[in-house]
Amino acid sequence: MSLDEVGELRAADPAAPGTPVRETAAPETPAAEHAPPRKPGTWAALRPLLLRLHFYAGVLIAPLLLVAATTGLLYAGSWQAEKILYADQLTVERVGASAQPLSAQVAAAANAAPQGKVTAVWPAPEADATTRVIMESPGLAEGETLTVFVDPYTAEVRGQLTTVGDALPLRAWLSEFHASLHLGEFGRNYSELAASWLWVVALGGLALWIGRKRARKAALVVPDRKATGRRKTLSWHGSAGVWIVVGLVGLSITGLTWSRYAGENIGELKDSLGGGTPAVAAKLPGAPASDAGGGEHAGHGAAGGEHEPVPAAVDVIGIDGAVAAARSAGITESLRITLPAQGKGYVIKEQDKQVPVHLDAVSVDPSDGRVIDVLRFADHPLLAQLTRFGIDLHMGLTFGLANQLALAVLAVLVMSMVIWGYRMWWLRRPTKERTLSVGRPQPRGAWRKLPVTLLLPLAAATAVVGWFVPMLGISLLVFLAGDLVLGFVASRRRAGAEAGTEAGAEV
Repeated sequence: MSLDEVGELRAADPAAPGTPVRETAAPETPAAEHAPPRKPGTWAALRPLLLRLHFYAGVLIAPLLLVAATTGLLYAGSWQAEKILYADQLTVERVGASAQPLSAQVAAAANAAPQGKVTAVWPAPEADATTRVIMESPGLAEGETLTVFVDPYTAEVRGQLTTVGDALPLRAWLSEFHASLHLGEFGRNYSELAASWLWVVALGGLALWIGRKRARKAALVVPDRKATGRRKTLSWHGSAGVWIVVGLVGLSITGLTWSRYAGENIGELKDSLGGGTPAVAAKLPGAPASDAGGGEHAGHGAAGGEHEPVPAAVDVIGIDGAVAAARSAGITESLRITLPAQGKGYVIKEQDKQVPVHLDAVSVDPSDGRVIDVLRFADHPLLAQLTRFGIDLHMGLTFGLANQLALAVLAVLVMSMVIWGYRMWWLRRPTKERTLSVGRPQPRGAWRKLPVTLLLPLAAATAVVGWFVPMLGISLLVFLAGDLVLGFVASRRRAGAEAGTEAGAEV
């Protein structure tokens, strides 16, 4: 899965396109005169095109992949880092015999932050964990909430932090850094461009690596330790790519679901196929219709919207009664409780995303504790379930620490792949004397050698993918335009040089 295998292609096949071939006289025979030219096979025709595409993508997009891998590595480590950094807020000093009522814990949080308005409560998921009381508070940025951490056994407030969804300040900062480099909407273009090209680079490189001739089959997946120079780097680059290609494609696809342009297309496609994420119905009897709704996936965990609390007289059962009703309906693991809004009841969801997942949800009428609706994760459309699993794997949730370690290893290997690719590019420079020169790409015109039966479907598929993944399509057009300009300039220079040679000969 090399950045550019032109040198290897020429070494393996001296007659490959772009390789100078010394002409030798051959005896003229009738068979030689009338024999039709041999057409290259499909792979022989497609390989030069893949080499050129892989070269340009590697040289121009690899820096973005390097940044994405570096920031992703930091994000993967943030899960464990925040447990250490915010241990005082996340854990209790001593596990008690029994917990205080949730209403008492919420009251303690409200007293500690009187400027806030409670919108949600996350009861302690483990015996030594604190309860999180989520509030809207003046002065916070969009998407941010104030979280008050309460000891469930004593109702003592352990601290307050500004959070984004379930992310504490460190992870929230690193999440935004990974997504946009803290450059706002403009910065999101970098991550979308990287995700758009990642699967192309990965699959194209895999095809090039598998298509190489090798004496030992094991060399496909095991680096050749006896090789030296560029061949050694290529061996590590290619064999490592085989091991991580599935992870790279998975990261690319799930990363695009967060993107601005391709993400919208993916959402529309899911909805058209009936794969949208359903939401539990929380509308109270007699309440006016509402346009509220939508899926849960809007970034690395998004906090809920604005809530207008119903009058206190309507909420008869209180939060403890709502939780009791939810538990009786089978909602028991890692609860997240959204308080009633105008015309809506309590919404209580499970948020245990580790295998086996517990993601059922229920809504409860605050006036009498009646269960309004129950939504089981098993009843979600298959596409919605796969999206949920993919997103959580991308974030390092599905298998906990093992998932996060795997993401960290994957990030390190991506960084290594980029460095190996640039090293090969440097080692393949034309001469050792020209220290500032670098490796050249596969010669132009490879697409013209494709048979029409392959060229037309390939062009059509490229157009469809480019439209569906706009950042890929736009950047590919920019590559082609730049390549045409470079080709035009090179041809003009050759023409000028030939004209000068002819003029000198005449003189």
